[in-house]
Amino acid sequence: MRGAPDAPAVPLPPGPVHEDYRRTEGPEPIHPRTVLPAVRERIVLRTGDGLDLVGELALPVDGAPAATLVTFHPLPTVGGHMDFHLYLKAAQWLPATAGVAVLRFNTRGTCSARGCSEGEFGDGVSERHDVAAALAFVAERALPDPWLLGWSFGTELVLQHGTVVPHAQLAVGGILLSPPLRRSTDADLDRWAADGRPLRVLVPGLDDTLRPAEAVRRFARVPQAEVVGVDGARHLWVGRTYTRRALDEVASTALGRAVRLPATWDGPVVAG
Repeated sequence: MRGAPDAPAVPLPPGPVHEDYRRTEGPEPIHPRTVLPAVRERIVLRTGDGLDLVGELALPVDGAPAATLVTFHPLPTVGGHMDFHLYLKAAQWLPATAGVAVLRFNTRGTCSARGCSEGEFGDGVSERHDVAAALAFVAERALPDPWLLGWSFGTELVLQHGTVVPHAQLAVGGILLSPPLRRSTDADLDRWAADGRPLRVLVPGLDDTLRPAEAVRRFARVPQAEVVGVDGARHLWVGRTYTRRALDEVASTALGRAVRLPATWDGPVVAG
């Protein structure tokens, strides 16, 4: 993974994000740097063990969200953070195109352009407080139909803590992208099996940690888990085809219906 971008020593202050918009002149292609309209708010999550975690909430402009994605990012010790490309695109596109809210944050000890969260990396153990803080925020804001969306290391947090922390039962289910199943144990999978809520598991066909056939074998412990292999994709979902496929699958799961991101946009976009 690439390293984290340079981040301010002090996080950007919480509050609304003010953006300037321009009107498109007819349909324009949605490209990797396109930022579509949303109500964006810099937030701070307070953990039960006393840490402040920086994040952002993106909501649809034109009404209440139909569902909420609570995201958990890849491994911070090798550059993972809330602004990693797939989650950044989710926040830039899905509120406008799918009516979905996107909650992103940096787990303890993680930095990105949003700023640095307090604390130190806990190898997935002390991060249980981070998962709980995110779900407490969901409860406080009454965000609808939250899905726990983990990517790589983030899938370990979903599997280990997503059924047991306070407010865990608010979540509709879990969506896993590129699960390595290195920290998660059979006991974690068995808890999900007993819990009964759905797991959608998206596994790149060329992943260097866990590939579809092995994922089917490992997740057989969870009867309600659906493993979807994606031919040609790699662990980081780089490339237009695989980025869009991942976001289509995520939005479709959260909304309970088929969703396809549009290729073009005819309306306001963030200027610059």
